[in-house]
Amino acid sequence: MNKLLPPDYHMHTHNSGDSQAPMEEMILSSIKQGLSEICFTEHLDLNYPLLPDLPPDPFMLDVDAYYKEYSYYSDKYKNQITIKFGVEVGMQDDCVKENLEFVKEHDFDFVIASQHLLEKRDPFYSDFWEADTVDNIFKKYFDATLENIRSFTDFDVLGHLDYISRYVPEGDDTYSYKRYSEQIDAILEHLIRKDKGLDLNSKVLAYTDLNLLPNPCPEIIKRYKEMGGKIITFGSDAHTPDRVATHFDVMTDIVKDCGFTEYYTFKKRIPTAHKLL
Repeated sequence: MNKLLPPDYHMHTHNSGDSQAPMEEMILSSIKQGLSEICFTEHLDLNYPLLPDLPPDPFMLDVDAYYKEYSYYSDKYKNQITIKFGVEVGMQDDCVKENLEFVKEHDFDFVIASQHLLEKRDPFYSDFWEADTVDNIFKKYFDATLENIRSFTDFDVLGHLDYISRYVPEGDDTYSYKRYSEQIDAILEHLIRKDKGLDLNSKVLAYTDLNLLPNPCPEIIKRYKEMGGKIITFGSDAHTPDRVATHFDVMTDIVKDCGFTEYYTFKKRIPTAHKLL
């Protein structure tokens, strides 16, 4: 048991369309690992494209059912762990108004804004990369991210900034921070100016058979700090209990090497700094 790990502020249960995990099992896994706090961030991805292996509207969120379950377990385990109520909103330019209204209508502790799609296509699927060169796809992705965080303003951290780097075709080495630094710096500058933070996402570190970096990559984390960024949260992006807080020890070392001495938690959308141990 490691009581020095930071809270896991990015996790999903059966309330998200791509997870079957019982909420209680995610909580028990967090307690077993010694986490003092977690935040559930169930998916809301409006206008998600129709795909053959998914039902229609797979990332609609039944907030009432989610909150009822959250409230029950938050109270049940209140003497063992603090549990926060969050959401991960998928950004697209055709549902900005709906996303803003959704967040305003609900009493979330924490909101992640994430760019999961590009031009109604999902990078998880291999045919995503057939539409253009990898270089052009990355340029379009970062342009879309900046456009969306300028439009969808009601969030706390940007989720896994270079998310699509997880899914590049095997062997492709196009992506690097240096290659897209101008676009990425524009995103970071906007986040800092608007007092928004970064979700430091460790999900891919669990794939030990691949030589992958967390999202965002360490160069981006370091650059965010150099530019004056302060607000960071740790997220495993866990969809199963065994992935809760995955490689947070590694992430903590990365973050310290990038110059950070604090991480943040949220309550009713208000950030609080804590010393990294």
